[in-house]
Amino acid sequence: MFAMSYKVQRYVILFSFLTLPLLLLAVFSFYPAVYLAWLSFTSWDGYSPDKAWVGFSNYKEIFTNADIFKVLSHNFVYFIGGIVQNILALIFAVLLNSRLRGRNTFRALLFLPYIMNSVAIAYMFTYVYDAQNGSLNALLTSVGLESWIKSWLGDAGIVNYSLAFISMWKFMGFNMVIYLGALQSIPGDLYEAAKIDGAGPFQSFFYITWPSIIKIVELSMLLTVSGALEVFDLPFVMTKGGPAGASQTFVTQTVETAFNFSNYGLASAMGMVLLLIVVLVIFIQRKLILRGEE
Repeated sequence: MFAMSYKVQRYVILFSFLTLPLLLLAVFSFYPAVYLAWLSFTSWDGYSPDKAWVGFSNYKEIFTNADIFKVLSHNFVYFIGGIVQNILALIFAVLLNSRLRGRNTFRALLFLPYIMNSVAIAYMFTYVYDAQNGSLNALLTSVGLESWIKSWLGDAGIVNYSLAFISMWKFMGFNMVIYLGALQSIPGDLYEAAKIDGAGPFQSFFYITWPSIIKIVELSMLLTVSGALEVFDLPFVMTKGGPAGASQTFVTQTVETAFNFSNYGLASAMGMVLLLIVVLVIFIQRKLILRGEE
């Protein structure tokens, strides 16, 4: 029997363990991405075997139709909500990293919304925001704030803020857990030394905590940006893009273009444009705002 050297055995084992993951990655990620890019240069209705080549016509339609990019202003509301969400998550992480009585219970309660199904959350808040019998308007009435009562999902001016609040509520616990893990990795000796030197809580945060978790903040912001650009489930389930397209996002518009108007070529081009936007925004964020590896 052929005896393999240690080096050969190591390469065989590495190759064996990598084969299946790389195969799955190629089948379910790389191939769909390449196929999507090819479809973006065609005109296809989704069921016909003929896929007519139209070149850059779909991309020309995207960049000359102002209505397509107008919905990105709706995505911007989710981005603002994501920033607020990260700030609150960091505050709760700092508080729950201290010796607070019942902190494990509070951690579980704050993380609970993240493990809930997004569709279930959407249906739950549909009843909360209901203009006639919703619990939110009932609460405002019971505390004497009738002037604050709104049609939370029917008012074009506030519908995106209502939906962004749900997203903020769902994902804040996830970011809190990430920040909490980063805080617990900071050696306690640093805080003790800073306290001996006369540093207060704010000085310890800005000179010890913040520099130690800046990379985690960068990761969370990358997820926030990509998540804000790819919002789909909440507006799709709760408002169907209404009222009058006020809560339409780029992804819901892409899905509508494909399945409602049977224009899969244009929808594929919109998907590629969204991918390029996400990559561009993340690149700018890293190099200009967060200054990459500095």
